[in-house]
Amino acid sequence: MLARAAFAAACLCAALGAAPAAAQVAPKAIAEDLAVASRILADQGVVDAFGHVSMRNPNNPRHFFMSRSLAPALTTPADIMEFDENSNPVDAQGRTPFLERFIHGEIYRKRPDVMAVVHSHSPTVIPFGVTKTPMAAMFHNAAFLADGAPVFDIAEKFGATNMLVSNNDIGAALADKLGEHSVALMRGHGDAVVGPTLQIAVFRAIYTEVDAKMMLQAITIGGPIQSLSHEEGAKADKVNEQIVGRAWDLWKRRVEKTP
Repeated sequence: MLARAAFAAACLCAALGAAPAAAQVAPKAIAEDLAVASRILADQGVVDAFGHVSMRNPNNPRHFFMSRSLAPALTTPADIMEFDENSNPVDAQGRTPFLERFIHGEIYRKRPDVMAVVHSHSPTVIPFGVTKTPMAAMFHNAAFLADGAPVFDIAEKFGATNMLVSNNDIGAALADKLGEHSVALMRGHGDAVVGPTLQIAVFRAIYTEVDAKMMLQAITIGGPIQSLSHEEGAKADKVNEQIVGRAWDLWKRRVEKTP
């Protein structure tokens, strides 16, 4: 968990506006963790051919790392690229970046506490972005949803579009809608999930999809739904952050021999 420790230090530096500490994670370790995260998200059914995950650069908090434009299940460390504060590739080396990298760059700009971002078209989550039923925390693993998940409607500010976050202005609007939440739904598109470490962001992305399935089941059963309260969610989320390594190790074991 070397990456987690360095990311926590970088988070503090970013929040205070200070220079990063001398003890830093090597780019190789970052690339390996990001490649594993991409494949975990694919293995868990959160992403398919589309979707992406990123990590803030702990050595330079204004920059971030994410894969080149590639199906997540096929991601290797060699595919990881660095991007600057405007989501431009630092050294593309002929690689094509994801069109929606602005989701990541603008969230990092507005949220110094965020160290990792996942964007997916998580299938069971999408209906909650196009209906009036808000997502709620069905169980403790989805405690981060106890504060709700605001819906970003791209049409409110930008009119009729192709629904993609294809520039900094749209990314900034999404980041504003996310606010201090862990998840923002994107009408007719998907969601953006954030965390203080890569492992926690992946955990939250996976359990956002699991929670959506459970909520649909509860709605089908009928009657009032007693979801986690704000206080319960805050307490449970602290525990989840402490034990996320158990889930990460299991998910990593499933994908470490692929691709």
